[in-house]
Amino acid sequence: MANDSLVLNAWQFSAAIRHDVIFRLLAALPVDQSLLLINDHDPKPLFYQLDAEQPGRFRREYQDAPSSDHFAVRITRITA
Repeated sequence: MANDSLVLNAWQFSAAIRHDVIFRLLAALPVDQSLLLINDHDPKPLFYQLDAEQPGRFRREYQDAPSSDHFAVRITRITA
């Protein structure tokens, strides 16, 4: 089972830097470690970019969000 090593409230960052911050954190994750991403919208555009640039390296699982106007997704590195 993956361990949540990081929790990121991405909605607190401006849209201009949000993906960069997330990608930097994901790049630093060891295999089998997770980032719990909290966002103010469904992060599908982020996932499209992640799948295009790093296919097969991460697994994502939607979680119960802290409120009805947020999304929570556990992103786990599965390969180096």
